[in-house]
Amino acid sequence: MADLLSRMDPGWILFIGVFLGVLLLVEGTRQILSRRETIAEARSRRMKLVAAGTGVAKRLAILAPKRDHRGRLRSFDLSALLISAGLPPRPGLFATAALLTAIFIMVAFGAVIGYPMAFAMSLLVCVALPLLLLAAARDARRKKLTAQLPDALDLMARGLKAGHPLNTSITIAAETMPDPIGSEFGVLVDQVSYGDDMVTAVRKLAERVPTEDFQYLAASISIQHGTGGNLGRVLTILAQVIRGRAMMRRKIKAMSAEGRISALILSCLPFVMFALNMIITPEYYGGVMDDPLFLPLAAAAVGLIVLNALILFKLVNFRI
Repeated sequence: MADLLSRMDPGWILFIGVFLGVLLLVEGTRQILSRRETIAEARSRRMKLVAAGTGVAKRLAILAPKRDHRGRLRSFDLSALLISAGLPPRPGLFATAALLTAIFIMVAFGAVIGYPMAFAMSLLVCVALPLLLLAAARDARRKKLTAQLPDALDLMARGLKAGHPLNTSITIAAETMPDPIGSEFGVLVDQVSYGDDMVTAVRKLAERVPTEDFQYLAASISIQHGTGGNLGRVLTILAQVIRGRAMMRRKIKAMSAEGRISALILSCLPFVMFALNMIITPEYYGGVMDDPLFLPLAAAAVGLIVLNALILFKLVNFRI
């Protein structure tokens, strides 16, 4: 065994170690942040807090962190970021896992690649990667909220047509709809019961979920509150408009699929060719790597490739 290890390339050992470390980090983070709940238990996170006897003020502090006058969080709040991503608000556990993983990476690879490089790697793996994953989860949750909004609006409109006031209709939607729309509408109900007027509460909802559809909802309720009118009819039309926009997005996405695949292939092709050349004929690039102009020209080439990829994806991604 010792003879076999001595004949192995240290670079491959390092590569395998880094790969296994990143794999364990991603899987461990997923396990830590998983809700470990059934669908029935996770139907509405707010309703679980209500069932547990949590007061209105504490529920708002957990589910709706305070924002400044521009609608932004007053400071970086990891708990708020986790909640906006639809994950349990356990920032201490999240930060502890990231810190322990960073220390492990520095200790494991510091003697091999140097502590400055190990420190940079730990920052990339334990800080940048989790935040990117949280941002992706937050965007996915916002898309799900937008998809659930028409059903919630129809439910509210039926309540209004049946003679219920707006507060009661929103309460019914909050208690009936699953997460994430159930919790967001529940926060709206809590804010109204805690002293906010309906227009302010809906505006805060649009700030928590900064999408056009929720802004339309806030504008509709604000206009109806000031001028009057048939709000049930307005909500029904708004639900139809949101569904129509979603259908149009899917059609455009299907029509632009060929362009997006072409952009992906053209963007990845230079890196694939570089890897194949390094495997088949290592001296193709290896013979000029010692040249002082190699790194600047390589950096310029990578920059142009990335710029080309950005332009291509910008051309084939449409927003309505």
